Amino acid sequence: MTTPHDPLDLGALAAGVTLPDDQARARARVRLDLLAKPTGALGRLEELSVWLAGVQGRCPPQAVAHARVVVFAGDHGVAGSGVSAYPPEVTAQMVRTFVAGGAAVNVLARTLGASVRVLDLGVDADLADLPPAVTAHKVRRGSGDIADGPALTRAEAEQAFRAGVAVADEEVDSGADLLVPGDMGIGNTTVAAALVAVLSTAEVVDVIGRGTGIDDRAWMVKCAAVRDAARRGRAVRADPIALLAEVGGADVAAMSGFLLQAAARRTPVLLDGVVSGAAALVAHRIAYRAREWWLAGHRSTEPAHRVALERLQLEPVVDLGLRLGEGTGALMALPVLRAAGALLAEMATLDEAGVSNRA
Repeated sequence: MTTPHDPLDLGALAAGVTLPDDQARARARVRLDLLAKPTGALGRLEELSVWLAGVQGRCPPQAVAHARVVVFAGDHGVAGSGVSAYPPEVTAQMVRTFVAGGAAVNVLARTLGASVRVLDLGVDADLADLPPAVTAHKVRRGSGDIADGPALTRAEAEQAFRAGVAVADEEVDSGADLLVPGDMGIGNTTVAAALVAVLSTAEVVDVIGRGTGIDDRAWMVKCAAVRDAARRGRAVRADPIALLAEVGGADVAAMSGFLLQAAARRTPVLLDGVVSGAAALVAHRIAYRAREWWLAGHRSTEPAHRVALERLQLEPVVDLGLRLGEGTGALMALPVLRAAGALLAEMATLDEAGVSNRA
């Protein structure tokens, strides 16, 4: 494990990412064919059960018992340009709501037996009155306006990325068996769209969505911001840390490190919406094997999310028209994943059920 004083060696981090257990996946496929059902009758659930067996390295898989949502919060200077339907102050207000347990992600997590951790990486507010763990990894108050210049210095981008790596280690070491990256930050869909535009080579107009429900004027402002940011970002596309510094933000940089290290720690991840999709593209550029440890929890209504999932070759588990962030869409996929694993683990085989096989 690196320390803050060591050079950030992305190659070494990437080398730590291995593939899921192929033997466990093979055993899962064999078991599926023996279960009391026609071959392939459980559709996508069969594919999900094989994935779960592979990332757990065992067949049948265990039930996911310790799912953990980590919400990465940060403000973005571009929000001051009017790219959101809400003012930047909402970020800090929502962080307090997460801590109090009143946000949508808290409700869903309680319902599904998951837990929520919220981190202030770059909220433009003094949150020192909250529990120290919330601000322990704070990089700065607000990231720069990507429409005009860099979001972070390179040192800040490295600091945020390292924080994400450290948080993944903390969660795995504390017993998490599945991770969900959540996001909170006014303006973060603009940042995500810029990263997706750079890393997918998509046209800017094809990645710009309505975010929090913006009108046509705000959408045009958002297009201009993403266009200018993506132009600068393409010049540093080969350097993920430089890219995060130029058009990312402290929260997205931390999430990128988090996703990479989760894969290195052989821990499955349910991706959420467009922000986690953008962070996943960055982490995937560092270690292409990392995506094998990720499952797309849902499909956001944001166009950039569709582009990111296509680039990552990930098919979402659910599509409920969500665009809230926080980790909510990913959590809605958790019951489906649990059901898939339970079917593989608990369903009777043809022989056990006394059912005749096909002629």
